[in-house]
Amino acid sequence: MRPPSVAWPVRRLREGALAPSEEDALAAEEPLEIRLDGRPLVVTMRTPGHDEELALGFLVDEGILRPNAEATVATLRNPLDPAHDNIVNVAAPPDALLRHPASRSFHASSACGVCGQASLEDMARTFAPVTSALALRHEEVLALPARMRAEQSVFDRTGGLHAAALVDRDLRVACLREDVGRHNAVDKVVGWAQRARRLPLGEHALVVSGRAGYEVVQKAVAAGIPIVAAVGAPSSLAARLAEQAGVTLIGFLREKGFNVYAHAERVMA
Repeated sequence: MRPPSVAWPVRRLREGALAPSEEDALAAEEPLEIRLDGRPLVVTMRTPGHDEELALGFLVDEGILRPNAEATVATLRNPLDPAHDNIVNVAAPPDALLRHPASRSFHASSACGVCGQASLEDMARTFAPVTSALALRHEEVLALPARMRAEQSVFDRTGGLHAAALVDRDLRVACLREDVGRHNAVDKVVGWAQRARRLPLGEHALVVSGRAGYEVVQKAVAAGIPIVAAVGAPSSLAARLAEQAGVTLIGFLREKGFNVYAHAERVMA
């Protein structure tokens, strides 16, 4: 398995001059091919690590693999580049699939969450609305970024990764994953839950280090997550989906405040 960060020479500007070269750490970004039953489905750019979780989470979040369904996951060596384990195959019986994906494969960048969708109708796949009694007090919501930040070990070295964390009602981090793509980080935590047969995640909040785009909320809906809290801003489409799907959406989460864009009933004084 390739490391999540790589050493790279860098010269820093110090007091008006470039200092001598020294070693820095960069977040790794490499392609991963996800296959379903041996057939190439998607190539996504990701940070190496937890690749099998990424593949499982992607299939669940795309509405292809049934939550908690049995599936065999294997990491394969690329025959064109044997030094890299950058192919993951998911083998699933027919009854484990909610739908069969399109016949052609597609490419997804590390900045893309729904790049493989051919139309807006594809994006509007139907998942059950999220129902959960989970609620958090104001001070508990404010504590979420610090709980996530304490677990971001690769970010400490590189400063270049997004994070997604599943936090339970006792504010314990059940799972945290990092990646150059925020949607990949979310897929990885959903894949962790899929492998552990813990879906739906009705007793957890999802905390993300960047903005809350449509794709982040869509993946939360697919996983049955009732609260999504983002350090950055949500998009209008994300807020609309959260409102329709029963997800509490929190944005601009900082030390002293936050905004609630949908289903504020889960945020208590």
